[in-house]
Amino acid sequence: MRLRGAWCVAATLLGVGLGAGAGALAAQEEDDIGLPVGAVPPAAQIEDLDGRPVDLGAYVGKRPLLVEFWATWCPLCKALLPRMEAAHQKYGDRVLFLVVAVAVNQSKGSIRRHQAAHAMPFPILWDTDGRATRAFQAPSTSYVVVLDAKGRVVYTGTGADQNIEEAVKRSLRGTEAQKPRG
Repeated sequence: MRLRGAWCVAATLLGVGLGAGAGALAAQEEDDIGLPVGAVPPAAQIEDLDGRPVDLGAYVGKRPLLVEFWATWCPLCKALLPRMEAAHQKYGDRVLFLVVAVAVNQSKGSIRRHQAAHAMPFPILWDTDGRATRAFQAPSTSYVVVLDAKGRVVYTGTGADQNIEEAVKRSLRGTEAQKPRG
């Protein structure tokens, strides 16, 4: 329970500190969080929910990619879901959406039960031993990283008020990675 509480507190604090409403990108303002814009994340070996190995590096640099670090118990993730689903519905044919379930106070079984009751349209992967969390420098659940087709980070953010559609558009524009402004 202690780790779950720490993740929730971190997510809440970051969500409050970075939440900038639906119109603005709530990401990397004064204090950088997670991977820096322009970086290419290192590969990480994790698993799917059936225990098969998955190399996250295989998804990087093929087409734009959105990765959310998520948990069944995360209230910010639940609040962010409608924005994720809307962006997926609009851009899912051009951008790959992946959900990385953190291995904190949940199991593959609890994730499967959650998915059966509250289906999400994205593949859900299991963060074996926190490998993806470390590789993507995820500070909390609800952490979203968006990469362009070259595999460079164009957006990172946390919290329920992220403008996911604008972040995804940024990955599709092919613009030079630059630090977002508040």
